[in-house]
Amino acid sequence: MQLLVSPSSIEEAKDALAADIIDVKKPSEGSLGANYPWVIHAIKGLTDKPVSAAIGDFSYLPGGAALAAYGAAAAGADYIKVGLKFDGAEKARELIEGVVKAVKGEFPEKYVVIASYGDHTRLNTISPFDMAPLAADAGADVAMIDTGIKDGRSVFEYFDEARLNEFVAMNNDLGITTALAGSLKFEDIDPLKRINPDIIGVRGMVCGGDRGNAIRPELVERALSMIG
Repeated sequence: MQLLVSPSSIEEAKDALAADIIDVKKPSEGSLGANYPWVIHAIKGLTDKPVSAAIGDFSYLPGGAALAAYGAAAAGADYIKVGLKFDGAEKARELIEGVVKAVKGEFPEKYVVIASYGDHTRLNTISPFDMAPLAADAGADVAMIDTGIKDGRSVFEYFDEARLNEFVAMNNDLGITTALAGSLKFEDIDPLKRINPDIIGVRGMVCGGDRGNAIRPELVERALSMIG
């Protein structure tokens, strides 16, 4: 299980470099808010570790998502992550296929992460369980569950441990990687270790509980030690 930590700036990234994956985002622009391409490029220059970049919580804008994905890949991101903030399997398929083609067409070594939300019923968006087969069919690499509304409610408030186990097992059968995020707390690490997704994504956990605060390197180390 790898730890992905999401800094919001170049300076903050320096406090997250112990993580397995450095995930560039702009929290003020949403759960998966996109940061500037020059920030992605600069953070990539700080580390030999994989760098992930969120490109946004996208409504049904497949062209815009494809272009943003291409830009993030060109800026240096190894993982390109998009959130599906709309409903409808055929719409989701179109957007996912566009993102995969935009990235893999020129950067075949890079990874595409498709995220949907544990609180999808609050958002009226596609379920992670409906998203993952579409992601696999399109050639994406990672299916992720996050939370779209950042009000402190963990993904565990929407999916219990058994249901998250089902998600991991489904993705294993589909041949894609699983990432879990969504206001995760230190007390969630033990059940996460039982569920054993490939990647867990955090920000608030390593900011002292408030994702609006700065990342604290000692909390990154604490999370790594608990996972290990």
